[in-house]
Amino acid sequence: MPQPVAVLGTGKIGEALLSGMIRAGWAPADLLVTTRRSERAAELRTRYGVDPVSNAEAAKQADTLILAVKPQDMGRLLEELAPHITPDRLVISAAAGITTSFIEEHLAAGTPVVRVMPNTPVLVDEGMSVISAGSQATAAHLAHAEEIFGAVGKTLRVPETQQDACTALSGSGPAYFFYLVEAMTDAGILLGLPRDKAHDLIVQAAIGAAVMLRDSGEHPVKLRENVTSPAGTTINAIRELENHGVRAALIAALEAARDRSRELASGNNS
Repeated sequence: MPQPVAVLGTGKIGEALLSGMIRAGWAPADLLVTTRRSERAAELRTRYGVDPVSNAEAAKQADTLILAVKPQDMGRLLEELAPHITPDRLVISAAAGITTSFIEEHLAAGTPVVRVMPNTPVLVDEGMSVISAGSQATAAHLAHAEEIFGAVGKTLRVPETQQDACTALSGSGPAYFFYLVEAMTDAGILLGLPRDKAHDLIVQAAIGAAVMLRDSGEHPVKLRENVTSPAGTTINAIRELENHGVRAALIAALEAARDRSRELASGNNS
């Protein structure tokens, strides 16, 4: 694997990526990290055995730079990095709403850029990272990005034009499930269960259902039908969900998230 790799920005996603890469076989000596605060630098040094450096030093030394900063900080970071990045480096952006063209405009002509949209389950190595190539990125660059982000879950290649839809579906997706679990827990309490027992029941149901979806090869409609007996409890619950327009509400919610992602991209890249 090409070395070294630098992670610029070590918040939750950046740290999750760093720890996943170490578990996957990257040597701490071959990994560079940057952080603004000295106490955070000491923490990362103790926890992972890495030696935090400045953004400029990371740009000078690393073959691959992963930009894991907040979108609003990207412009300032690129200005700092630009004098030190040559077109033989790979730049990977994990910042929501930042297009590859925006990054390419701030760096030397010909610099390969890959855009990645991870989601928060990377914190438990069950993330989904959606990967898109910039105008100068090759198949080898995409494969390298997949190798890195594959350390914390699954990856999927899509055209960059689909990134906003993927943000709505996958980037924000875990929040929808947390929202549903929250609502079902409240329902369990209403039905007379203690909160902790309602929570445990729903979480295990969610885990079991997800594994069945992943491993059975069955369509979700078929799996739902297997639980839905004539005149039974499940079909009565499904009827109420349909009566309250839950399916339509989910579609509208995803469209709203997609539209907001487009607005953020437009604002960040203007």
